[in-house]
Amino acid sequence: MNPQPLQIRLSWSDPATGERREPILAVPIALGREFAQMPDELRGMRVSRILLNSAEVSRYHVSIDEDSGSLVGIDQNSQNGTFVNGQRQARSLLANGDTLQIGPYQITISFLASPSISTINFHPDTDLPDPRLVATPSSDNFPPLVFGQSQVALQDLHATGLPVEEVDYAAIGAGLGSFVWVDMLRISGVKIDRIAALGMEEKPYARYKRLCMNSQIPLHERLRSNSDSCPDNIWGWPSYAWREVWHDLLKGKVSDALGYLWQVFAEPDFAQTYTPRSGNVFDAIDRESKRIGWEQIFRYGSVRAIRKTSDGRYVLAYSRRRSSTASPDRAFLIAPYLQLATGYPAIQFLPDLKAYREKTGDFESVVNAYEQHDRVYQHLEQHGGTVLIRGRGIVASRIVQRIYEARQKNKQISLLHLMRSAKPQGNKFGSSQRQVENHYEFQPFNWPKACWGGELREMLEKADPEGRKRLLAHWGGTTTADRRDWKRIVQQGVNEGWYQITFGEVEKVERDDTQNRTVTYIQEKGLKGQIRLEADFIIDATGLDAHVTASPLLGDIVTHYNLPLHDNGRLVVANDFEVTDMRNQRGRIYAAGAITLGGPYAAVDSFLGLQYAALCAVDSLAAVQAPGLKRLNALSSIRQWLKWATNKSP
Repeated sequence: MNPQPLQIRLSWSDPATGERREPILAVPIALGREFAQMPDELRGMRVSRILLNSAEVSRYHVSIDEDSGSLVGIDQNSQNGTFVNGQRQARSLLANGDTLQIGPYQITISFLASPSISTINFHPDTDLPDPRLVATPSSDNFPPLVFGQSQVALQDLHATGLPVEEVDYAAIGAGLGSFVWVDMLRISGVKIDRIAALGMEEKPYARYKRLCMNSQIPLHERLRSNSDSCPDNIWGWPSYAWREVWHDLLKGKVSDALGYLWQVFAEPDFAQTYTPRSGNVFDAIDRESKRIGWEQIFRYGSVRAIRKTSDGRYVLAYSRRRSSTASPDRAFLIAPYLQLATGYPAIQFLPDLKAYREKTGDFESVVNAYEQHDRVYQHLEQHGGTVLIRGRGIVASRIVQRIYEARQKNKQISLLHLMRSAKPQGNKFGSSQRQVENHYEFQPFNWPKACWGGELREMLEKADPEGRKRLLAHWGGTTTADRRDWKRIVQQGVNEGWYQITFGEVEKVERDDTQNRTVTYIQEKGLKGQIRLEADFIIDATGLDAHVTASPLLGDIVTHYNLPLHDNGRLVVANDFEVTDMRNQRGRIYAAGAITLGGPYAAVDSFLGLQYAALCAVDSLAAVQAPGLKRLNALSSIRQWLKWATNKSP
């Protein structure tokens, strides 16, 4: 048996956005601007590829490989050279902690002595955030040894004696991304028994709902993300706003109904952007789920591996047991057309906070905004206290609002908001610039609205990889929902003194047992002294992790088939969202959601982004005459809308 390849962690901050990247990769590793054609010396090898989208980086710039037990970096005659710890080197032995300078990228090399401490993974048996879980592939002899091959023969699968099922279309994830893809397939004529959706929870919105609830967006609260589209309705008519208008008119609430219409037609210049209540979204998805037969399409299963088959399809090895203590129940599913919509693989967790929890075992005082932490607000309402928030995006804004609500019951609550640096002005693009107040950069949603379906979407689709990186850097960044209630709360907190903003780099987080509080030591910006920030609770609101290597399933596919990744750790997809490096004769794999950011679409994790990916993928399938699928035309689309409106099966 061949020994396991050496794995190392590469760490760097994106030079355009400052976002941290920390992929774990098996050597050999190739780093460069593009790998449209692999160099001759890499053909036939399993090579981890990292794309660095900068004109200062050569197409194939440098390789990292193992030589006689040592790690070596080899410059590939790049135009601008490779610098190791500041010195230009053609070939150099690499040690733990060494830094590679490749164009604008400063990449630190770390040998893996311990698992990463920068994420909270979802447990494979429950799909719940598990702070004690490390994402590692299974080691229980499943999938079988034949999955070590690049192509699996069907007779080898049947020889295992495990159940083998065949369908035409398989969705991996069974979340919102899978749901809208399946919805498109059903509307386009595909029968229920030809589709399978594999996931951990039957409700396609289950994880999304849980994350909303944990981050303090209950069912009656309005979402803070884009909702111009409806996951239950590909036509977008009637929209959530029109449905709410009709509902209120029937109840005689004329002023409320007119207010929603004003928001829709007057935003963003004269009115606050409309977003629906989360409960209304989930109810609408329940209705559409019943209409398209989601219950029959869904298969409970944790997908462990995906491999190409020798006849031009794909096989999924999955476990059907519902807990780690249940008897093993494994099976295979074969399909020529797959969709990867696994959602965010993990929750981002600041390393110093995770290190604190690992050292102290204190999971009560330090929490992540996406973990269940209602106890924090219950304690504050009863006893008062101080909360320290890290992060300043949409999730942080909702946490601040929730603390404001708690202060209505107990005024002895104060809030410290720790930010790395001040934000004097917002991002610019052309003649446009984002508004900034109190160091928050405001935008209705996480991307400019034209990214969803306007000129910015078309611009990104036509751009080359380097151009896309530049555009995404201009349009992206950490933004906060542009809402009047939120702005009022922040300004009121600043004026009254219960809300304070502090800037600095965290040096360490400890526990003061005498005071029974957490202590965060920071190096304040512009000062030499160390500052102590004491708090009863710390809430990490820095967001979710979309790096595909954080997912054991996606990481396995990337490693096994040497798939290229963008330098932001996401999958490289074509304009129709196909993972072209996984094409297998007639077989096609498509992707959707946050794991595709860096491709042809910016708002990939929005409702409309998921629907756009599904539309592109189904159009692509229709072009290759996928079985049972009929391209929608004007007449069939109207007919299908009428079926939707009357709640009849497609």
